[in-house]
Amino acid sequence: MSALDLAAAQAIVAGALSDARARNAKPLAVIVLDAGGHPLAFAREDGATIYRFDIARAKAAGALGMGDDTRVLAQRAQANPAFFQSVAVAVNGAIAFSPGGVVVRDEAGNLIGAVGISGDTGDIDELCAFAGLVAAGLRQEDIQ
Repeated sequence: MSALDLAAAQAIVAGALSDARARNAKPLAVIVLDAGGHPLAFAREDGATIYRFDIARAKAAGALGMGDDTRVLAQRAQANPAFFQSVAVAVNGAIAFSPGGVVVRDEAGNLIGAVGISGDTGDIDELCAFAGLVAAGLRQEDIQ
């Protein structure tokens, strides 16, 4: 797969939400962006609060724009807060430094999109994102 398509994005969302229910997670919002930052698929579970879309999108956009998962970005931000504050200003605040934003890469390692999830803890959001990628056949790692 050289580009993320609607079918793959919908599989990511479905897989992430299925995993969330299996974990008894709080209600989530899940968004999948293509390589250009355009939304391909989005879902907000019943009971998810109104800002969850914005937070999920900021996680996905941050991962996509910086080329790494938001867990890594959060760690880097702790070590270099002035730079990452500048990044947040440069993108008008459309970035979130909390786990739950995960890059999507093709078989060759090219960045083809990102998924962002918000609603539970960052750790749970991230695990659900990984599960969505596995469900779509885009990641092989085991999900805990």
